[in-house]
Amino acid sequence: MNARGLSGYEDAINATWRHSDSTDLPLSSARRELVRYATLAANSHNTQPWQFRLSDRSILVLPDPGRRLPAVDPDDHHVFASLGCAVENMVQAARAFGLRAVPSYDPDARGIRVDLEAAPPERTDLFDAIPHRQSTRALYDGRSVPPEHLRLLEAAGNGDGVRMLLFTERQQREDILSYLVAGNSAQMDDVTFVEELKSWIRFSYGDALSTRDGLFSKSSGNPALPGWIGRLIFSRVFTKDNENSKYEAQLRSSAGVAVFVSDKNEPASWAEAGRCCQRFALQATTLQLRHAFINQPVEVPAVRGQFATYLGIDGRRADLVMRFGYGPELPKSLRRPVEHVILQA
Repeated sequence: MNARGLSGYEDAINATWRHSDSTDLPLSSARRELVRYATLAANSHNTQPWQFRLSDRSILVLPDPGRRLPAVDPDDHHVFASLGCAVENMVQAARAFGLRAVPSYDPDARGIRVDLEAAPPERTDLFDAIPHRQSTRALYDGRSVPPEHLRLLEAAGNGDGVRMLLFTERQQREDILSYLVAGNSAQMDDVTFVEELKSWIRFSYGDALSTRDGLFSKSSGNPALPGWIGRLIFSRVFTKDNENSKYEAQLRSSAGVAVFVSDKNEPASWAEAGRCCQRFALQATTLQLRHAFINQPVEVPAVRGQFATYLGIDGRRADLVMRFGYGPELPKSLRRPVEHVILQA
C-alpha cells in the first residue's frame, strides 16, 4: 500500500509542479493556466485559501472563507498574504503568455482584481522558478550568501508600501530566535492552535492524495504513516520543548532571515506583503537557496508588539518572517485541481 501510495503521490506531484506545455494559447486557455500557476504559490498551512473568478480580460482573486485558520490567523492576515503570493505568481507567469497582469485591490469584492493586457511575450528567471519553489522546513548547511545575491534578494523583496528587512549577522539571528521561541511557546500552550494545526497535517500518502492540501509529513522531513498512527505519535512527540529545539537548530543553520513590513495594517497591504514575499522566494529559488516561514513572532499579538519594537518599525506591522539558506530539497506538497478553485459564473 505504501509503495502504491508513493507512486500515486509522485505522479500527482509531477502533474502539479510543472510548466505549461505551451505558452502560445488563446486567452481563455491562458487564463486557466495563470490560475494554475497562481495555485503553486506559498500559503499558510497549505490551506490554499483562494478562489478565482474569470472575466474576459481579468481575474478576481478572492478569499475562500471555508479555508480560514481562526486560531492562528483570526483577522485573516495570512489569507490575504496568501492571495498576494498567488497574484505574484500570476504576474510573473502572465509575461510568458504574452500578457501584462495589473493587480489592484478591490475593497468592494474584498479581493484582488488582476487586469490582463496584451504585451510582448517574455520568459523570465522568476517565471521559470515557479514550479521549483518550495517551502523547505529542514536544516540548512549554514553557508553565507554572497553579497551580490543578497542585493538581488533585497531588490525582489521590496514593494509598494512594503519594506523587507534582511538579517544575516549571527547575533541578529539569535535575537530573532528569542522571539520565534516565545511565539512558538505561546502557540504550543494553546490547545485550539494545536488542534487546528493537527487538522491540516496529512500523515499518509493516501490522506495527502485525497485532499491535495495541508501539510504532508514528508514535506517536513518526517515519515509517511497511516493516519491513525500519525495522529497518535503526533500527540506524544509534538511538544513545546521538541518544537523549540527544532526551530533553534533550523534557524541557526540558516544564512539569514527576511522580515516583510508593510506601511499600513489593512488587507491591501497584507496582500502586497505576500507579493513581495513570493517574489523573494522565487528569486531565492533562482539562486539555489531554500526558504521557510517562521511566522510565530508575528502570529502571537503580544510577541508581535515586542518584535516590532526590536525591529524599530514605529507601530507598523511586521507581516511575514522567512528564513533562508542552502539546504536539501524535500518532497513537495500537493495542490487542488484548477477546476476546484475557479468559481463558476
